[in-house]
Amino acid sequence: MPVTLHTPKPSDLTEAEIARWRAVPVAVAVDLGGEIGQIDPAIRPLRPAGQQPRLFGHAVTAWCEPPDFGAVLYALDRIGPGDVLVIAAGGRPETAMIGEIVGGHLRRRGGTGLVCDGAIRDVATLAAWDDLPAFTRWITPRGPAAAERGAVNRPVVVGGCLVSPGDLILGDDDGLAVLTPAAVRARIGDAEAKLAREAEWEASLGGGRSMRETFALPEPTAG
Repeated sequence: MPVTLHTPKPSDLTEAEIARWRAVPVAVAVDLGGEIGQIDPAIRPLRPAGQQPRLFGHAVTAWCEPPDFGAVLYALDRIGPGDVLVIAAGGRPETAMIGEIVGGHLRRRGGTGLVCDGAIRDVATLAAWDDLPAFTRWITPRGPAAAERGAVNRPVVVGGCLVSPGDLILGDDDGLAVLTPAAVRARIGDAEAKLAREAEWEASLGGGRSMRETFALPEPTAG
């Protein structure tokens, strides 16, 4: 069956609404729960902690049937500035769905990140690009064997989480989160309130108050 190309529904989010999420760490986003999805933390960034650039952008999805990576190739023609390529490869480790050549084209197209629930290769090169953060479940040297099947820009399951084209993907050292356009708009107030509470906790502890005072814990009983 040839690759199927879907046309996603245009987003009505403004750049100002999206930009407010740039200051929100993944840990804060997933702590909010509800409709904010946490992608399986086994899908990890290539770079070590402290060196991982933040991933932030809209999902362009590629559903693959390894060892076929046809959907990835077709998806690249639909990548624009600010997009994240999200590859659903069933978590399979045997075949890389992207490497240096295709990843380099993703970068040239203005892509801002790569998430692969499957395998990638040429990781020394991909990890060296600080403007294209890459997250993957597996690394393997074996390349794909065909480019004939799959689907582009359909809803996919990545790391146990539903990702639809146009969803906002957040990534940092702690992992990955996905937000629907509705969640982007509805939950930013909650996220900013949590950031403010965390700043208050830091100030309280830094000012010498106890953990019990800072977090309003009940009086402990004597043992």
